[in-house]
Amino acid sequence: MEVFEGILSDRGSKYAVSGGPVASREEAQAFVLELCRNRKFAKATHNSWGVLLDSGPLKNDDGESGAGMVILRMLEREGLHGHIVVVTRWYGGVKLGGDRFRRVQDAVRYYLEHRG
Repeated sequence: MEVFEGILSDRGSKYAVSGGPVASREEAQAFVLELCRNRKFAKATHNSWGVLLDSGPLKNDDGESGAGMVILRMLEREGLHGHIVVVTRWYGGVKLGGDRFRRVQDAVRYYLEHRG
């Protein structure tokens, strides 16, 4: 599991991005549960994620409508299968509107460029 905290902020909202290899829906869910064992991530407003598996794509917006699909599209473009990416947002009090999708893209791009 790789976790990059404090990678960007926008109007008070703060973002982190995490990821790692998974091979099934159960492993994806276990990954998110493990991430949320850290109280900071458990208290986040959103932990949106996506993963491309042999059985098909999986995503969870966690209340950030459309975020999972943004993550999936970026993983498809990258050709990254069997690897979950989780974008975490701590809401800062100001709605971001459509900019929230740009921040999700920025976070996934950061992960893809910095992962080990």
